[in-house]
Amino acid sequence: MTAQYESITFDQVHHDILHLLPAEPVRAIDIGAGTGRDAAALAARGHRVLAVEPTAELLAEARRLHPDPRIEWLDDGLPELARVRARAERYDLAFLTAVWMHLDAAEREAAMAALASVMAPHGLVFMTLRHGPVPPGRRMFDVSADETAALAVANRLTDIHRGSRGDMLSRRAVTWSVLAFRRTGA
Repeated sequence: MTAQYESITFDQVHHDILHLLPAEPVRAIDIGAGTGRDAAALAARGHRVLAVEPTAELLAEARRLHPDPRIEWLDDGLPELARVRARAERYDLAFLTAVWMHLDAAEREAAMAALASVMAPHGLVFMTLRHGPVPPGRRMFDVSADETAALAVANRLTDIHRGSRGDMLSRRAVTWSVLAFRRTGA
């Protein structure tokens, strides 16, 4: 699994929204950091990154693969983000890559509220949503871009980008939505 995730670069995965990334260094959070690919790419761009991953094996592998003083690794996860919220920090940039569809409807509602609560005013949130058959042994739900955007708007996040693309691992039945939101208000 690590080789699969790391075989596709940050720029390839997020090419639709790269123009929206802040040029100056900001405080970023990578929720569901997996192998750390996105956290490492953000750190390489000068951002300070809190990489959040609830799976111990992935967290250990991410730390090993991407040692960088600009990345802080944290065992936490959605929907509560309890440890993240306890820090009382706000983030200018958030990435949730291939994460959201692992949450059921009630978890998504709680997770969007938790996510919005840790975003700084005008902070950017980027998400990718997987669509297609669920691999055996995996927990995934059918989540639409419209539902996700409605949840975001209900939590003071403005819908600023919606895109779609095919699967980068050449799985014919898999497609992706690429979403971006901006935090409104204080």
